[in-house]
Amino acid sequence: MSTRTTRGARQDRIADHVLREGSVTASQLAETFGVSLMTVHRDLDELERQGVVRKFHGGVSAQPSSVFESNVAYRLRTARVEKAAIARFARTLVEPGMAVMLDDSTTTLGVAELLTDAAPLTVITNFLPVINATSRVERVRLIALGGEYHPAHDSFLGVPCIEAVESLRADLLLTSTSAASDGLTYHQEQEIVLVKRAMMRSANRRVLLMDHSKLGGTALHQLAPLTDFDDVVVDGGTPPDVVRALRERRVNVHVAPLDTP
Repeated sequence: MSTRTTRGARQDRIADHVLREGSVTASQLAETFGVSLMTVHRDLDELERQGVVRKFHGGVSAQPSSVFESNVAYRLRTARVEKAAIARFARTLVEPGMAVMLDDSTTTLGVAELLTDAAPLTVITNFLPVINATSRVERVRLIALGGEYHPAHDSFLGVPCIEAVESLRADLLLTSTSAASDGLTYHQEQEIVLVKRAMMRSANRRVLLMDHSKLGGTALHQLAPLTDFDDVVVDGGTPPDVVRALRERRVNVHVAPLDTP
């Protein structure tokens, strides 16, 4: 096996370990994988360049921050029960014959996986996992939004994607974002914000899907006021006082029960 292949395999194992643990120190990685600290830091530099992790003094994290959106592989591991409950509720909003736009969030991926009995349907998305999930479903017309591919998000972004969105009109948008507080929604990355805003302008009904871990937080870029969404769906783990506060702001909140089979 070549040195490059060995290094790539080790970086894959390190990435999987960090994604699983969420946050570790460089010294822990050196001990776990039997390499020097210098080697670990070189590997982490490469993984950071790929957008898999972010480095901090003495360690590395896959967890999101106010300026760092976590890798899609990490997001797929988090809040699974809550996202599944929200996806089940969102599925009830989809009716045969609709044109449904899905953004590049792991929550909307859960909805896509429930659309096998919703046909005939048109699905519009920039998220590669959603493309894969719906491309072979009978009587589902798939419109894939092109653009620049971003491996960390497994999605297509940029000006070509926005132009493609603006040329379409969807009956329903199902979208998510990183944080919401004080009546506003936020995301870490401006390219993603611009695509989400274009999707909001191109949909007749805009539905925001957010598990309760995102409520009360902020990120670098403001996306939109919560009242710009026709509906906001949260999971049953959301504290009642938070739901009440949202409704007092005239946000149309739906609570998806966690125990729905």
